[in-house]
Amino acid sequence: MEKRFVQVYTGDGKGKTTAALGLALRAAGWGYKILFVQFLKGQHSGEVESIKFLKNIELLKIGAIDKFTWQLTEEEYKAVYDKVQREWSNLIKTLKNSNYDIIVLDEILGTIKSGLVTEEQVCSLIDENRDKVEIVLTGRNLTENLKDKADLLTEMKNVRHYYQKGVKNRKGIEK
Repeated sequence: MEKRFVQVYTGDGKGKTTAALGLALRAAGWGYKILFVQFLKGQHSGEVESIKFLKNIELLKIGAIDKFTWQLTEEEYKAVYDKVQREWSNLIKTLKNSNYDIIVLDEILGTIKSGLVTEEQVCSLIDENRDKVEIVLTGRNLTENLKDKADLLTEMKNVRHYYQKGVKNRKGIEK
């Protein structure tokens, strides 16, 4: 890959993770090596099961929880915070000695919003790696500093969604 860019998929619409997965799938088809990092997502999802079959995509889960951060007790939040910080440190060490072509930080923007990772930590990761690896960020609540770092910025807009009619996540479609 000749030139590396920072891509952001944000907004209140469906499709941010799906877009990042599509990019990873396309890149894997061309032999690129991808690190797909999922933040705060529970263990059970179709994308996790699919990635297991793709040799060029490595999955790393950071702070895997099965409820929203705002549902955590103070004690649970502290435990998740400590876990996320430990796993973030391991991610930084991994990137120093890696040969990935693409790194996807899935739901990193929500992780920043929840206070589990700082914007400065993510900006530092971008600054230290943007010449070596394509970086993809996903999630809601894009900060101005990260917006400024993006070479490609796509905002998913919710026009209509069946969640509004009470439809829950469906296996194979949303999870």
